[in-house]
Amino acid sequence: MHATVSGLAENVADDDASALAVARELVGTLGWQPRAGWPDGPAPLFAADDLLGLFGTDAKKPVEMRHVIARVTDASEFLEFKAEHGPATVCGYGAIAGFRVGIVTNNGPLDPAGSTKVTHFVQSCCQRALPIVWLQNTTGFIVGTEAERAGMIKHGSKQIQALANATVPQITVQCGASFGAGNYGMCGRGFGPRFVFAWPTARTAVMGAEQAAGTMEIVMREGAARKGAPVDEDQLAGLKAKIVSTFERQSDAFYTSGLLLDDGLIDPRDTRRVLALALQVCGEASRRNLHPMQFGVARP
Repeated sequence: MHATVSGLAENVADDDASALAVARELVGTLGWQPRAGWPDGPAPLFAADDLLGLFGTDAKKPVEMRHVIARVTDASEFLEFKAEHGPATVCGYGAIAGFRVGIVTNNGPLDPAGSTKVTHFVQSCCQRALPIVWLQNTTGFIVGTEAERAGMIKHGSKQIQALANATVPQITVQCGASFGAGNYGMCGRGFGPRFVFAWPTARTAVMGAEQAAGTMEIVMREGAARKGAPVDEDQLAGLKAKIVSTFERQSDAFYTSGLLLDDGLIDPRDTRRVLALALQVCGEASRRNLHPMQFGVARP
């Protein structure tokens, strides 16, 4: 119950031996052992070419993001954090080219349990001094009466607070959908990650194209009902088509990259190499001391 519902337990052990094995894995994420030098980490067990076929044109189609993780991390190893609590949100520890990292991604909308888990995980990474890699693929925070009663706003704000105040480098990769507040909750550009990269399959928007068109249809139908006037179905259909076309065009990765909402589009197969280089830069930056100048301008 505490592993699935309350979230108080991070792991469930079958017996003493399995408990000790989990404890060893957790201690291994602390970074106390000498790490492999870049780029000496063991390669993933699965081919990076497989990443090309994971995402289609439908942003609503579920994608198992653990497949992405398995093609990025050293030896495809990933120690999941609170795996049974808020399962639509995936958090865990791994290494990329010898650099130990925390990874956060989504297999569905962000829900109250998932947001609580992310909050705890970000704090854990800060305590371990682990950089955090965010792999975006979410339609946003879950909506509805049940979610609101469960404290979606409260728990979502805790997640935002945690990532906004994180003391470790954060790197974001937009793989698929990045809609609405989910863009912010998964460390979008507005929260200042050190680097943001996007795959060509990424889609960034306030909401999905069909949701936007559906919202406009509801507004127009309710407005016509208040006036007692009939709805012009042809006009409504044309407007919906125009909205869908505009949203699809402006949410395209090439369009958003042109607005500098990321630091560049990357080939999905290069994700591990790009992340390794970014982690190298972040590690080097942590060893540099800046000496701010306090002099006023003294030009003649």
